[in-house]
Amino acid sequence: MARPGRALTGGKSAGKITSKGAQTRDRIVAAAAELMFEGGVAGTTMEMVRAAARVSSSQIYHYFADKETLVRAVIGYQNETIVGGQEPMLAKLDSLAGLRAWRDFLVEHQRQLGCRGGCPIGALGSELAEIDPQARAAVAGGFGRWEAGIRGGFQAMRDRGELGPDASPDRLATTMLAALQGGLLMSQVQRSTVPLEVALDTVIDHIGAQMVPAAS
Repeated sequence: MARPGRALTGGKSAGKITSKGAQTRDRIVAAAAELMFEGGVAGTTMEMVRAAARVSSSQIYHYFADKETLVRAVIGYQNETIVGGQEPMLAKLDSLAGLRAWRDFLVEHQRQLGCRGGCPIGALGSELAEIDPQARAAVAGGFGRWEAGIRGGFQAMRDRGELGPDASPDRLATTMLAALQGGLLMSQVQRSTVPLEVALDTVIDHIGAQMVPAAS
């Protein structure tokens, strides 16, 4: 997300962005993110974004040279909103209780959404990976940040001797994120949180099985 005083990138104008300009830019990105979440990138036009953000066409093109530039801003927005927004919770994934609390949060969020939309980051990746290498790299970066947040908890458990010596924080983090993404997709298609619950519970149970019993 842009901040006051930050140089513009990706638009037709150079120079500094004002506080009011930052608010306008952020409103455009947020409106585009919502539209792309609901209808996909291909189903979202710049005119639709203009109307949803309540700005003029000249304002959009002042900040974004083209749709591709806007799409990359949306990816950054979703990475920050979803992964950045979860980071305080990810910092607590160093116990089974923390993992289960995160699992409950994810399941309840999907329940409130009616299992519609899936993962905004994953959906962007699925749509753009084969046609936009820069977008694919940006999505991969978001997944990497997400995976690193998950890995930190497993590493802390390993460092405290709570996970067995054969447990790999890297592999467990990859497994957890893959289970989350697959569970979100199946829940979206089936309109049920059951696939997500099963996927996450299975990984958490696997982690529990690798815990070192507490000394008596």
